[in-house]
Amino acid sequence: MLLDYATLKIIWWLLLGALLIGFALTDGFDMGVGALLPFVGRNDDERRIVINSIGPTWEGNQVWFITAGGATFAAWPLVYAAAFYSFYVALLLVLFALFMRPVGFDYRSKVPDPRWRGAWDWALFAGGTVPALVFGVAFGNLLQGVPFQFDGDMRITSSGSFFALLNPFALLCGVVSLAMLVMHGAAFLRVKTDGIVQQRSSAALRWAALATLVSFLVAGTAIPSTAGGATPLLKHVETGAGYWLDNYSAHSWSIIAPVLGVAGAAIAAWLATAARTVPAFLATGASVAGIILTAGFSMFPFILPSSAHPASSLTVWDAMSSQRTLMIMLLVVIVMLPIVLAYTAWVYRVIRGKVTAQSIRDSEHSY
Repeated sequence: MLLDYATLKIIWWLLLGALLIGFALTDGFDMGVGALLPFVGRNDDERRIVINSIGPTWEGNQVWFITAGGATFAAWPLVYAAAFYSFYVALLLVLFALFMRPVGFDYRSKVPDPRWRGAWDWALFAGGTVPALVFGVAFGNLLQGVPFQFDGDMRITSSGSFFALLNPFALLCGVVSLAMLVMHGAAFLRVKTDGIVQQRSSAALRWAALATLVSFLVAGTAIPSTAGGATPLLKHVETGAGYWLDNYSAHSWSIIAPVLGVAGAAIAAWLATAARTVPAFLATGASVAGIILTAGFSMFPFILPSSAHPASSLTVWDAMSSQRTLMIMLLVVIVMLPIVLAYTAWVYRVIRGKVTAQSIRDSEHSY
């Protein structure tokens, strides 16, 4: 083995974080654009502009989400099992909402009836809004602890329900998630559009950036806590207010994550009406990355804390696959990730430029 087991565990914790950030930075702005569709596009031409700004890339961007799920299954099978057991209904809701995206993109323009197209516009809105909200609610529950536990035979049981997930702190995290992705989507629309759609996107960017800033700060002051460490059922875990903040005292460099989240949103709000659209988009991306890193740094080494039986909480150290599995997967990542990043950059270079009403009319049969 080239790397020891402990190092591989840290590497895969970092890699999963990178996958989640990659998903939020790419498919996140797709969801944000979908959530904004009925509001920044007031007629059919404007909505076609909005839809075609993400039309060539949304499917490829969604692969980051699928890859993150597959990596979790392979690297952290216990986490995958416990998370799907505890969030089953919520994940089904996300799945059904995501169904609306491919059918919405494919079927919207099949019939010129305004009612038909309007219905699919709202379906695309649901496909962007519901997952963004539910992902935030899920992270809110992770920070509080999920009511699952292992019995003596390592079977998972849960005392939670879907409606129990909708507690005040989790809903606040849902607002953070939705606001930051709408912010990111609005910044992307400013880059890809012009005219009245860009103007409305600028207004949406300012309000979404301010909502992200305020809700993130409020969530940070209300954040609950857990602490502990080693293998399921054999470790000592304590719960109490303020424990999540201990990581920032022990590792002062990690404060860069919440600073990035706050600063990025503030800069995006400041640049919302400026002509420089790309810096604003980079600022929203920095904010999204900072917010996700804040959750990861706060919880470390926990991945899935348990509120029902703290000793059942899953950590970086006790929830991983075997050393051989992690090593083989790492070699695959080393080979494949540069290829994925290279062709993604090439695709965005090819489709660079703005989507306008005239470009859609000139390419009526391909848009």
